[in-house]
Amino acid sequence: MSCGIHYLASVFMAVTPNFVCGIPGNVSSVLFYNSSESSIEDVWTLWTSTENYIVVQLENGEIWELNQCSRSKREVSLGLQYEYKGNKSVFSCSDGFLYDDTKWRSTVVTQWDLVCDREWLAKLIQPTFMLGVLIGAVIFGDIADRLGRQRVIWFTSAGQFVFGIAVAFTFDYYSFVIVRFLLAMVSSGYLVVAFVYVTEFVGIKARTWASMHVHAFFAVGIMIVALVGFLVRTWWVYQIFLSIATLPFVLCCWMLPETPFWLLSEERYEDAQKVINIMARWNKVSTPCKVSELCSVQQDDLVSGTTGDNDTSSTKKHNILDLFCNWHIARRTITVWLIWFTGSLGYYVFSLSSVNLGGNEYLNLFLIGAVELPCYIIACIGMDKLGRRNTLIPFLILSALICVLIMFIPQDFNILIILANMAGKFSIGVAFGLIYLYTAELYPTIVRSLAVGSGSMMCRVGSVVAPFCVYLRSVWIFMPLLLVGIMALLSGILTIMLPETLGKPLTNTLVEATELGRNKKSCSEKTPPAHSGAALEKIEMFGQEIVSTEK
Repeated sequence: MSCGIHYLASVFMAVTPNFVCGIPGNVSSVLFYNSSESSIEDVWTLWTSTENYIVVQLENGEIWELNQCSRSKREVSLGLQYEYKGNKSVFSCSDGFLYDDTKWRSTVVTQWDLVCDREWLAKLIQPTFMLGVLIGAVIFGDIADRLGRQRVIWFTSAGQFVFGIAVAFTFDYYSFVIVRFLLAMVSSGYLVVAFVYVTEFVGIKARTWASMHVHAFFAVGIMIVALVGFLVRTWWVYQIFLSIATLPFVLCCWMLPETPFWLLSEERYEDAQKVINIMARWNKVSTPCKVSELCSVQQDDLVSGTTGDNDTSSTKKHNILDLFCNWHIARRTITVWLIWFTGSLGYYVFSLSSVNLGGNEYLNLFLIGAVELPCYIIACIGMDKLGRRNTLIPFLILSALICVLIMFIPQDFNILIILANMAGKFSIGVAFGLIYLYTAELYPTIVRSLAVGSGSMMCRVGSVVAPFCVYLRSVWIFMPLLLVGIMALLSGILTIMLPETLGKPLTNTLVEATELGRNKKSCSEKTPPAHSGAALEKIEMFGQEIVSTEK
């Protein structure tokens, strides 16, 4: 929930309101088309386009035309009139800018004048945050494997609160971006490690639903952003309120125990046994798993797995090239990476674009977050009843069709456009939610973590690209939707070639994974012997018994 809050906070924090150049004196009268007003603040309700300009008369009699990025002084004063054909002297906005504060009293754009020639700095706010998300996922994922999940969760949750508050007290744009970058790193680490933590603690029968719950509460965080944005209209106060909302998670982290899987990997058997006993007591299991028995079985299997002629290959270190060992596996990897990228791209394009749909932008973002809750339920049911591939394909293609449909809806049909965008977010959310588990099932044990990790990296790349994609609205209003639609359609077509994994056992070697796709081309020169894979599978089965909720 706290990660969803910070990931989408910039939607309202970096809003660019209507603005014009500042004026070099006191205003006596204001003219906007045929409307004469006493102050510039009264004109904003009539402002409809960036091409508009405001005519003002100063107390010394000078008449100025105020545009967004320039201002011009009329050489001949023929009375206050909107149209003027005479000579004008053009000046830069050296006196700053005047902003429309009817919706937002202050944003980071108005705070540091991130408009005109500094507009690109405002457009870098969300991409630099997502870059921090990418780097944080890599760094804290590795640290969690070295130091443990519980320590990293505590550190990242505390860091999320500290950096979240610190953002509100930054003194210039560059310190703001740097602190937000650090906030992104710890938020990403928090989310990644939370996924690992849940996976290692929840029994295999409930793992799908548990992982979807994490997605669902991320969506609740988006809904909180919409609510706080509606109630608080000053960016730094808004940031403080959002950060305070994450405080309960910091206070709860100290109660979380370390996962038995990590404790076993570090040979801390006594600590692992204590956690297992607590789990057994909560789940009312009278005869919990004994770590001593588990370790002896694992050791026997590992010894037997290295007695073959090719024992050196069983300890081979695998790398990213193993995901391209033959054409069948390479095609699978490319397709999975594309789905990860498309899911993330579509997810953030629909979310970030929600404030530009017309109508109430706060309600739009709230609904975009709320629509995710039923989509994950549908994803779980579809995965269990229809299969992973048979659920993924129709929803990817459906999201592409919805992107095309939105292009044909007239722009003044705000409600219909919002409903269509919610449907698009729903369909892409189903695909984005199930790809985590599907990727783990498509690859063998020896490269499964590598496959999921590389897919997650492609997901982060999509999240970095998404803000730039949204900015393409200035080129053509439907350009972001067109790009998402093309990627979703391509991903849906390529997914047809993926094997179905519903009801099939996890594979242990690249040979078995290749046969899962009905392609007999062997990867034997790059894989450990089959008996080694069997040993790994048996260890995995014993490990799963630790977290099972049944006797």
